[in-house]
Amino acid sequence: MLKRKSFGLLLCLLGLALILFSCASKGPASTGGGSAGGGSANQPDWVRDPYVRYDSQANVAAVGRGNSRDVSERDALGRLVAIFGQNIQVDDRVSTSYQEAVRSGVAASWSETTIVESTIATSAGMESLIGAEIGETWNDGRGTFFTAAFLNKAKALQTYSDMIRSNQAMINNLVNIPPAQRNSLEGFSRYQFAATIADITTSYANVVSFIGGSVQGLRSGDDYRLEAVNITRAIPVGLNVQNDRSGRIQGAFAKSLSDLGFRSGGSNSRYMLDVNIVIAPASIPNANNWLYTRIEVSANLRDTDSGTVLLPYDFNTRAGHTTQSEADNRAYAAAEREINDEYAKILNAYLSQLLPKR
Repeated sequence: MLKRKSFGLLLCLLGLALILFSCASKGPASTGGGSAGGGSANQPDWVRDPYVRYDSQANVAAVGRGNSRDVSERDALGRLVAIFGQNIQVDDRVSTSYQEAVRSGVAASWSETTIVESTIATSAGMESLIGAEIGETWNDGRGTFFTAAFLNKAKALQTYSDMIRSNQAMINNLVNIPPAQRNSLEGFSRYQFAATIADITTSYANVVSFIGGSVQGLRSGDDYRLEAVNITRAIPVGLNVQNDRSGRIQGAFAKSLSDLGFRSGGSNSRYMLDVNIVIAPASIPNANNWLYTRIEVSANLRDTDSGTVLLPYDFNTRAGHTTQSEADNRAYAAAEREINDEYAKILNAYLSQLLPKR
């Protein structure tokens, strides 16, 4: 009898152990759902496949994740942009130039609509994919957020097509100028900015093509850059150098201009580079019987039509030797080297940032 009771008790204990083991293996129940939180059992289908929620015929979609909602939104937008690959990528210098033109109001002055301003505002917030939208967000309850981003194809096609038309009108306004006005730094800046707009427009056209549309008749930015280079070749820049020695300083400036495609020479040119050189003995403490010469060079690129200095440039250096005359020669040689090393870069940077005036 005692054995039967012991056996029954043993069976009860085994049954209780099995129940406890079963509960432990299941773990705590998931809670929450949607954007408020939840476990993997409540994970929405769109987290795995955004096209469950956003029809692939009408949208391009992607899902991002992160340790906060903001991070997951940025990741979603980045993944959405990545779907388009290189189709919407623009050189950083072009993008910077374009945004600077918008901030300064230059772009708007050449545009017949306000699309260009809203484009930049939207683009800055949407990681360069204009019209992208943030959709569903879900928190898995363990600190990870998931967010969907999508681009509606029909809306995008309309938006990008409108921007392409606006940019094309802007380019036409820039380059449709009389021949006399064309061969000037103003003409150069117009074609250079037209090249920037054309690059941006090409990126828009690539997005249109990606979502199934088509764009005809676009010219590349390089076409307009070639025209800008041809303009520099047609612009003579006069050189007026005071206190030169053996033409060394004039030769250095002439080479810098030639390197950028400009013709130098002529006393009646619209653009003049006025250069003045001043040399004087320099007193150097503890010079050990060496004599030094200090040389100062100032060069102003002027527009004689407007009477304005377009690009001021100046520097000073010194050189030494046992005789003053040789110190003078070495000072000129040092100035020549500095001009050869610097001036073309400085002038090119000025030209690269030159924006057309309305």
